[in-house]
Amino acid sequence: MAGLSVVAFFSSPVFLLVYTGSLCVSGHADHEKSKYTKASQWSHYTELVDSAVASYTDCSNKDCSCFLSVLTEDLKIWNEKTIKEEDVKAAKAYGVHYQIIKHELYRQQDCMFPFRCSGVEHLIPQVNICPYVSSGVVETSYHKSISVLMSVQAGVRHHWDIMYPAWTFWEGGPAVWPIYPTGLGRWDLQRDIISRAAEKWPWEKKEDQAFFRGSRTSAERDPLILLSRAEPDLVDAQYTKNQAWKSEEDTLYRPPAAEVKLEDHCKYRYLFNFRGVAASFRLKHLFLCNSTVFHVGSEWLEFFYPALKPWVHYIPVKSDLSNARELILFAKENQAIVQGIAERGRRFIMEHLRMEDITCYWKKLLLSYAQLQSYKPVQNNSLKQIKRTSPHGTTA
Repeated sequence: MAGLSVVAFFSSPVFLLVYTGSLCVSGHADHEKSKYTKASQWSHYTELVDSAVASYTDCSNKDCSCFLSVLTEDLKIWNEKTIKEEDVKAAKAYGVHYQIIKHELYRQQDCMFPFRCSGVEHLIPQVNICPYVSSGVVETSYHKSISVLMSVQAGVRHHWDIMYPAWTFWEGGPAVWPIYPTGLGRWDLQRDIISRAAEKWPWEKKEDQAFFRGSRTSAERDPLILLSRAEPDLVDAQYTKNQAWKSEEDTLYRPPAAEVKLEDHCKYRYLFNFRGVAASFRLKHLFLCNSTVFHVGSEWLEFFYPALKPWVHYIPVKSDLSNARELILFAKENQAIVQGIAERGRRFIMEHLRMEDITCYWKKLLLSYAQLQSYKPVQNNSLKQIKRTSPHGTTA
């Protein structure tokens, strides 16, 4: 919705004195040369980190201010043309129609993805406002010239989608059998679970290895899997099954690996994140491990992505993974630097992506959306009323 040594022994004391001095000087020179060579090898990346950190200013953790530039950008075109009733009608075929009338939430009778609707229907009523809103909430962003739509995520920014916080903050999301059969689950609970796991795996205990588990939703992931097979000490990356799995061809001609819970990712220092068929819902979870996130590509967004900065909060990786091996080696040779990236990434998510920030964004989005409507929605009697739930998920 819019609504990442030599020891030499000599028999003569004279030669011992002479050669010891010579060896010390040579050894020191070699050591200094090695240090210089390594520093020079990685200077491009260290300069990127230094520059990014120097120019970064953290945002306030009040009033969901970190994300308001996204809201402004998404609504910009509608500020110019306003949202008309015919725009909403044109969008209905591409999503699920909701209305908010006098504090009450209404939805069309059918919903193709019940868990997704359930997640949205928990989050919206937590917003204590009273606009008259009528909008289409959608799950994908492949349309190009459709009128007003709220979308959970956005691709390359050439469309008119208005991003909103995904249902996965509460319910639904990609099902991962057998560990997450109904989706990744509530964000507030996962924050606690993964944070506790991170405490058990401080940096010095983590495996000095890159890690990825996931299904082959895109061949974009193949180079990392192949790198893992060629250099298993560098990367542990394997394909798992998904609902569409038919043969080992779907896992790049190897048996599928077992699924790994999000909290068990914390055992590794470097965690790779890929898009799937759209934006990755696992990204926010990976930061909680206090491991360095390697974020691949930038084509798909959720509303909070733009506030996360490359080299400050994560290591950016090219979509074709042509620089993945070099970046992993950089991380292994520059532990203090990438540990700093990990800590900044985790701190950002913990301080700025709380449930209160999610409801704050919803509130600002719906109020702004309502102000852009050039008409006052009238309750559609064919829609069903959605009962309000408590913040803990019980029906109010």
